[in-house]
Amino acid sequence: MSSMKLIVMPLILMAGLLSAQEESDWQVLFNGKDLTGWIPKFAGSDLGVNYHHTFRVEDGLLTVSYDEWTDFHDEFGHLFYNQSFSYYILELEYRFRGNQVPGGPGWAFRNNGTMLHCQDPKTMTKNQDFPISLEGQLLGGDGVHDRPTQNVCTPGTNIYFTDDLIKRHCTNSTSDTYHGDQWVKASYIVLGDSLIEHQVNGVTVMSYHHPTIDGSGIDPALSSLFHDGMPVDHGYISLQAESHPTQFRNIRILDLTGCKDPSAKNYKSYAVKSDPSSCRY
Repeated sequence: MSSMKLIVMPLILMAGLLSAQEESDWQVLFNGKDLTGWIPKFAGSDLGVNYHHTFRVEDGLLTVSYDEWTDFHDEFGHLFYNQSFSYYILELEYRFRGNQVPGGPGWAFRNNGTMLHCQDPKTMTKNQDFPISLEGQLLGGDGVHDRPTQNVCTPGTNIYFTDDLIKRHCTNSTSDTYHGDQWVKASYIVLGDSLIEHQVNGVTVMSYHHPTIDGSGIDPALSSLFHDGMPVDHGYISLQAESHPTQFRNIRILDLTGCKDPSAKNYKSYAVKSDPSSCRY
């Protein structure tokens, strides 16, 4: 892991030090106007059904709203971006607001998540509650107790901390607690299955590596597609709807896969994974 750490440290600094041209390489995932590029999936509903108009845009913010719900019966939702990634830096800002919908589980109070390396949403079963993925768990404080954010949870997956295989569902980060409705910046450095780091306001609070499929934690209907021990090195990104209203803004991604030939017109000085087929001369 030491060599990978040497790669990641410059990336942490690089995010704010790109040239003007490289800065333009960031891909904006949310346009602030509508949900173009995103598709919802709720437990109990077909892919593409935006149950109770939960995911919407309000005042330029991607919003998880429960104002059309009367109660909650485990209809957990996810909003997927329609592109798969493997090596990248993802940034977004989030905040919680308002009250949890009646019937929402206690653990879901001020709880949302950024799901990384998700399975293709087209492969989810109709009643599946969470995609096979790696979750950057976003938590808000209750005004009193410590409650770190950017924890890691592992629906249908396992991860490693140093040499230790971790099978528990969630592990807390080292972050501070953020009470109230303040905006918090969440960032992720994702290098395939080699390393994943979670950051809060620019500080690394969680690091793990070599995620794999946990065959005991997935729907048997998916066993033909996802095998126990299979590396999890790419996938889709999704945002959650777990019963508490949440808002997101400034969602963007920097793809770290690209042309590494300095003689090419589209040379990426910051690329980590080489893609020779993308080079243009």
